[in-house]
Amino acid sequence: MNEIISYFSTIPSSHRSLILVGGITIFWLIENSFPLFRMPYKKWPHAGINFFFTFTTIVVNFILAFILIKTANWTIENHFGLLQWISPIPIWLYTILGLLLLDLIGAYLAHFVQHKFKYLWQFHIVHHTDTWIDTTTANRHHPGESIIRFVFTTLGVLIVGAPMWMVFLYQSLSVVASQFNHANISLPEKLDTFLSYFIVSPNMHKVHHHYVLPYTDSNYGNIFSIWDRIFGTFTSLPKEELIYGVDTHMKSEENNTLKNLLKIPFQKSRSFKNS
Repeated sequence: MNEIISYFSTIPSSHRSLILVGGITIFWLIENSFPLFRMPYKKWPHAGINFFFTFTTIVVNFILAFILIKTANWTIENHFGLLQWISPIPIWLYTILGLLLLDLIGAYLAHFVQHKFKYLWQFHIVHHTDTWIDTTTANRHHPGESIIRFVFTTLGVLIVGAPMWMVFLYQSLSVVASQFNHANISLPEKLDTFLSYFIVSPNMHKVHHHYVLPYTDSNYGNIFSIWDRIFGTFTSLPKEELIYGVDTHMKSEENNTLKNLLKIPFQKSRSFKNS
């Protein structure tokens, strides 16, 4: 455990980039060999759009990183946050509890709120417009949403009182988990179901990308599936019935052109057509 703490306390930016690129590469190769769906799309042009949003997400987080670092350091220096107020506990329990809470606030809550507030949804909808879900979809976030998510991540660090090594560990796990549960991979049904009791599995998250309510407003989790089960937002749907996208933006010129995707948050909002 001490080795993990030491590594993530000083993890180089190059290693964090390698985790991002390595994850996409591995899941890209797996989904080519064992796809959940044989999707009729040009994979590289599709990836190009999602890679653009991956790049903008990296830029936003890089520019704002100093806020996160200062927040984490402040919580430790001032003994602030949930982890700092509990009695001394074993480091493994401290780490698991911290990761769970960061996932609750920085991922589950952030995701839930973006679905419930119209203005925030206008940014998040860009992620849902993808009608060909694969591992590159994981980082398909409008730059505006990247800022929104960063705010929730910082709030999570503040409330949890997480040290920076834990934040880096959580972000690394989060990247890989998101690439995994978005990947167009076919797992044995029983294995996927088993995994879904602990982490967000591919089939579980794909339900969230079904194009109509109430499925769009379910399965908000990122790493841990416990939050959806606790808060009653877990649901399931046979993979044969899945249709990706969001019913308000099903036209190709709306969901598959970079120019329009960047404009969506500033266009007139649309109500869901179906429920």
